[in-house]
Amino acid sequence: MAKRQRIFVVQQNGSAEAKVAGIRQFGRDAFELQVFSIDERLPPVLDESEGFLPDTIDADLVLDFLTHPDLSYDLGLRCQELKIPVVASGKKHRIGGVVTPPICCGLSRQVGLGRYGEMFGAPEFSAEVENGLLVQLDVIRGAPCGATWRAAQKVVGLPAEQAVVRIGLETQFFCVADPSSWDPLWGKSPVHFAGKVHSKALERALQRKCLTVASGKCGAGRA
Repeated sequence: MAKRQRIFVVQQNGSAEAKVAGIRQFGRDAFELQVFSIDERLPPVLDESEGFLPDTIDADLVLDFLTHPDLSYDLGLRCQELKIPVVASGKKHRIGGVVTPPICCGLSRQVGLGRYGEMFGAPEFSAEVENGLLVQLDVIRGAPCGATWRAAQKVVGLPAEQAVVRIGLETQFFCVADPSSWDPLWGKSPVHFAGKVHSKALERALQRKCLTVASGKCGAGRA
């Protein structure tokens, strides 16, 4: 049996609970998770993170789900010193070894993130189409919250063109990101971003076998 990747999750007021549950459910025993929680009320500005962050971090990868920007920044610096890669979705700071996708399902494939980077991040699908209908949809890579897998179940049996639109809507329903947040760079809320990347991912999977989804002329076979 392959050695499990050791992941250290740092959360604030339950901010990582859905992701931790998704990694455990869809990670197929590939990970050893340790969760460090900060639940106390904090001031808007922290001059010193000592006493809030963990004293030691022994892991292959750190997932930063902190909501306080000062704590998140100091965590990144500490992991940089320890040479532990960090995934800090939605963060704006630039620290060596810290990857900052706009949201969890915006994480591209990158060297150094181990099994987590292979299994979680920007969605990838393998699809089977028969007579224009999506008859099977396998998730190769998906959001750590599990929205990708849950949304995929909802679109099997639909016409291919309809499934492309529907999976985006279903993803938004299952997405746990804050819908009130707005990213001026992308011009979308995280929830809308999640829906868009899932629709595009399914469209790409279908187009590997179909000349165009819109034509409705998808043949049988895997996409």
